[in-house]
Amino acid sequence: MIAVKTIINLGSEAMFIENISPVLFSIGPFVVRLYGVMFAVSVLAGFYYIRKHGAKKGFDDDFIFTLFIVILVSIVVGARAVYVFANWSYFMEHPELIVRIDRGGLAFHGGLLGGIISSWFYCYYKKASWRELADLVVPGVCVGIILVRIANIFNQEILGRQAELLFFDRHPTQIYGSLIGLILLILHNHLARKKQRKPGYLFWNFVLGYTILRGFFEETFREMPLILWGYINEGWGFGFFTAVQVFTPFILILALFMLHKIGKAK
Repeated sequence: MIAVKTIINLGSEAMFIENISPVLFSIGPFVVRLYGVMFAVSVLAGFYYIRKHGAKKGFDDDFIFTLFIVILVSIVVGARAVYVFANWSYFMEHPELIVRIDRGGLAFHGGLLGGIISSWFYCYYKKASWRELADLVVPGVCVGIILVRIANIFNQEILGRQAELLFFDRHPTQIYGSLIGLILLILHNHLARKKQRKPGYLFWNFVLGYTILRGFFEETFREMPLILWGYINEGWGFGFFTAVQVFTPFILILALFMLHKIGKAK
């Protein structure tokens, strides 16, 4: 069970709560971890939202259920594949951990790409509007970002860079990431009130917002290997360029192009 002290430390290794375990409970060999629970809650929240609002747009339950399974599987596979690839040297030494997604390790951009590709093909096959369905996915993804980043604290992962000039040893990037999810959810709810918005507008605004906040904020303070030319400021604890930051301009261009295309659509 979880044992928690009342003092929350920003310690030398990561943001952590003393004497806390990522395991909620175990029954024999069966272990339930907070990360898995947070992920499952996010999935259920997303499914509820898609089913509720998808029905209003004329999508029946069979279509939504099958689509949701397709998206879920492709997101997990894509996210895990990119994470394993990015940490290949570690998984070469521990191949038995490649499938242990309950311990964390899902790359958001890999999951996003997997979900986009699989859902587009499914909608094309069923002759359904991919853009309308993409808009329905956003709230569940935002909830997922909020909850999974909190679970990252318990897993002691997604560490921030050390900062000598701040009052904490490392940037609490897990909290930064969770707040990004909250900001994007609030922005989505605001944009969803627009009566004249076109299909796809909400999804690509989400991609645009997440790319900016992740690439130029969270990733700047996150302890990640630098590629190409890099710089780290040890005083304030920021650095660039990580792999995500290198690809950020390309994703921004794609999101802006798609929003422009949607805006011109009749």
